[in-house]
Amino acid sequence: MTETVSYGIIGCGMMGQEHIRNIQLLPGGRVEAIVEPDPGMRAECEALVPGVRFCESIAELLSIEALDCLLIASPNYMHVEQLEEIAATRALPILVEKPLYTANEDAARVAAFMASYPAPVWVAMEYRYMPPVAKLLEDAEAVTGGIRMLTIREHRFPFLHKVGAWNRFNAKSGGTLVEKCCHFFDLMRLALQSEPVRVMASAGQDVNHKDESYEGAAPDIWDNGYVIVDFANGARAMLELCMFAEGSRYQEEITAVGPAGKIECLVPGPGRFWPKDLGEPPVPQVIVSPRHPKGPRVLDIPVDPTILDAGDHNGSTYYQHQKFHAVVRGQAAPEVTLQDGAMAVAMGLAAQESARTGQAVQLSAVTAGLAQAC
Repeated sequence: MTETVSYGIIGCGMMGQEHIRNIQLLPGGRVEAIVEPDPGMRAECEALVPGVRFCESIAELLSIEALDCLLIASPNYMHVEQLEEIAATRALPILVEKPLYTANEDAARVAAFMASYPAPVWVAMEYRYMPPVAKLLEDAEAVTGGIRMLTIREHRFPFLHKVGAWNRFNAKSGGTLVEKCCHFFDLMRLALQSEPVRVMASAGQDVNHKDESYEGAAPDIWDNGYVIVDFANGARAMLELCMFAEGSRYQEEITAVGPAGKIECLVPGPGRFWPKDLGEPPVPQVIVSPRHPKGPRVLDIPVDPTILDAGDHNGSTYYQHQKFHAVVRGQAAPEVTLQDGAMAVAMGLAAQESARTGQAVQLSAVTAGLAQAC
């Protein structure tokens, strides 16, 4: 008999609903109760989980004895306060969506939470678990002989509409290089097994959301940029982001190069956005290109269609929840720690600052502060 893992969910918009669909695919996964103030989102959740209990507050949610764990998928700027409320009330295992926080002034609060929270916390970095990305990470050392250069390119669609348009504004989202790109900074640290020391960035808002207004305020979220990161081990990484390139065949392209060779992965965007008149969406690929002997090998990395259809992240949300269930059951530790989540945000905020000022940003002070919290 499969042991049930009962979730309490905080925030159930687009990403929260993707989590629900994937929880429901897992043996033992159960959505027990939801905190979601928006009536439209509540109705969509009711359709996904008929009869689910809706709570009016986190306090009410935490009073439900049957809960085994919590999922936080609320807007970015709410995460820190919600984590603190949970810590003060009832410590349960948590899966918290990225980004962990959105502003430098919250770093000390996050550090205090990291140092004192007694239950496991997993920061949701879905991109690690996309099958082609996971294959690249698994094989990179052997193929490259040690990564010296890492390039991540994301060419995708603009930010989608969210309740209250919170993702249109830096103050609530943390800015594009935090909200969107903390995934990629996490991948950089993971792939290079080193800490960032310097960030240089150029970014701006050139195409998207320029004709929009929300309660008289114009969106200030960026839609494209470049970021270069130097790491302590001498490796370097680059991010290229464009959010007005949804015509691309592949959404993410990651390349790792070292003295022995090169490995790449190609990840298509959400299948629901692929034009039906073009046939089936592209299949994810990994390409291995040794220096000696020359000869690239292309490997298709297909994903189970049922898992693929449950979300927009190439099946990764399902695989992440599989591993999180083991954490809740006491069989494993979180693979994406609070430290990982905090460092990804620190890199994103440094990139935002570099792009704003035109100056390189040193990360030593930030990394030291976060390291002391662990």
